Amino acid sequence: MDNKNFHPSSSSVIWRKFVRSVNVLGPGLITGASDDDPSGIVTYSQAGAGYGLATLWTALITFPLMAAIQEMCARIGMVAGKGLTGVLKQHYPRWVLYAMVLLSFPAITLNISSDVAGMGAVATLLFPKIPAYVFSIAFTFLILALIIMFPYPKIAKTMKWLCLSLFLYIIVPFLVKQNWGDVLRHTVVPTVIFDKDFIGILVAILGTTISPYLFFWQTNMEVEQMSQQTGKIFINKRLMGLMRDDVNVGMLFSNLVMFFIILATGVVLFPKGIHQIDTVEQAATALQPLAGNMAYIFFTLGVVGTGLLAIPVLAGSLSYIVTETFGWNQGLDKKFSEAKGFYTTIGVCMFIGLALQFVGVSPVKALIYTAILYGLTAPPLIAMILHICNNRSIMADFVNSRWSNILGFVTLALMTTAALVLLYFQFVG
Repeated sequence: MDNKNFHPSSSSVIWRKFVRSVNVLGPGLITGASDDDPSGIVTYSQAGAGYGLATLWTALITFPLMAAIQEMCARIGMVAGKGLTGVLKQHYPRWVLYAMVLLSFPAITLNISSDVAGMGAVATLLFPKIPAYVFSIAFTFLILALIIMFPYPKIAKTMKWLCLSLFLYIIVPFLVKQNWGDVLRHTVVPTVIFDKDFIGILVAILGTTISPYLFFWQTNMEVEQMSQQTGKIFINKRLMGLMRDDVNVGMLFSNLVMFFIILATGVVLFPKGIHQIDTVEQAATALQPLAGNMAYIFFTLGVVGTGLLAIPVLAGSLSYIVTETFGWNQGLDKKFSEAKGFYTTIGVCMFIGLALQFVGVSPVKALIYTAILYGLTAPPLIAMILHICNNRSIMADFVNSRWSNILGFVTLALMTTAALVLLYFQFVG
């Protein structure tokens, strides 16, 4: 072949550019994608099934709020050179730290339990002869083995490519006919129905997207990312700009997937009178006769992919919290022999999450309890993040800008309101 006349196909060029773009992205993409875990998919599916397109506009609200808080967390990790727990331990009273640990452990463990149960349930839909609990056990051991066996760079690279599973949800709405003008209208014009159930789903969406465990994961991942890239913690404006781009892409991706899950269930399930979705397998099963086998398969495989991505993030964030609290060696870049407490904590919370399925704790109840505990921890954590990011003794020249503070305080106000409304609905309303 004459090399002078050879030109690579446009598809191969696009693919190479796409691969380079994915490789450049880091913790922000993983954090954003992991937020769309199986338990989050239940919340978004219920929003679409219960109210059609009425909650599509929430994606426009949660994106800047998520991006602002996660950027602050990433900046803390880069500047302080330690995780959020380490910063809290150094600059805040111990009782604040221990209260946060006590609330985080059950919340994250329950979240793991509901995600593992969801993965097992949808896998059984594809392979009906194998019980769901067998898949749940297999997924738990598989994820734990991969975390222990492989170093951080390989884990991070694998997790980034697992993010592609979320594209399956973007495809589903295009498999059915819909009125795109109506979609646009509900996206840009907020719809608010003043009743308990609708306000409850708005609170659930807010709590699912802005989750406390993501704060800890983002901070620690930036520390490990910096260590892998430079061998030491060193920060400059160029790296700060790359971090912001990474976080913005990750949060945009997360909210885009949320948007399309609500859209898919809103245009397929809601018009057919299917208004109650409690589990991911229920959502997948309902889609099959209405949107076809392709939508059903995409939705099901997406749950497994997001579970494989989200559970290591959940377990890892909890392990960072515990090990930094007690001063143990920690980090996904270390071998098991170098950080036994770190990996043991990951294993313990994963096996507790698995065991909850066999002691009568339903995934639906686990989601409710998780939402309550997240609702209690999110406002004080956001307040502390804002305080840290405005403290020059910690952040030096990288304190919050005025715009970051505006978005941060808006997030704090909304999350505090959401927590109060959630508690009212659960215990009074």
